[in-house]
Amino acid sequence: MSASASDPRAERTRARLRAALLEECAERPLDEVSVAALVRGAGLGRATFYLHYPDLEALAVDACAEVVRDAVDALHAWRGTPDPAAPPTALTEFFDGLVPHAGLYRTLLREGGSGPLGDLLHRELRERSRRERELAGGAAADLIASAVAATFAGVLADWLHGRIEATPAAMASQVWRLLLALHRTPTA
Repeated sequence: MSASASDPRAERTRARLRAALLEECAERPLDEVSVAALVRGAGLGRATFYLHYPDLEALAVDACAEVVRDAVDALHAWRGTPDPAAPPTALTEFFDGLVPHAGLYRTLLREGGSGPLGDLLHRELRERSRRERELAGGAAADLIASAVAATFAGVLADWLHGRIEATPAAMASQVWRLLLALHRTPTA
């Protein structure tokens, strides 16, 4: 993105492009969306699109980046002693919120957790998990953070691709217990 991230006008333009993309992708897969249809829906010119994004995939990753932030926040939405039987409400809401745009997320988050959205999710979740573990005085912060990020990205992607059959609430519960087990794994 070449336009300044702190420029309010540029942010409004990017927000319009993100909204138009999500609207288009609610009706068709990303690979069937054209820049022409997208800018028409956003009420912008084609040159404006390319001023902000090199291609549709970059816009899609930007539009879905909020999902990554939501996932990271949902996994860390608890304090004190976690209850394995009760995932944080934010985690259940996160899985519920994926359903309307699951097709777009599947395009950007490939099976196993790779792809542009998977790479972003892994980086951000790993860093947040590492920081949280260090703050809590947990051992092997780098190791556990990598395991949490890889596990979550992989399980999430496989669920979105239909490799894991579960409702959003069941996924939240299962993922919660799985990640708590990773945090309790002895590292010595």
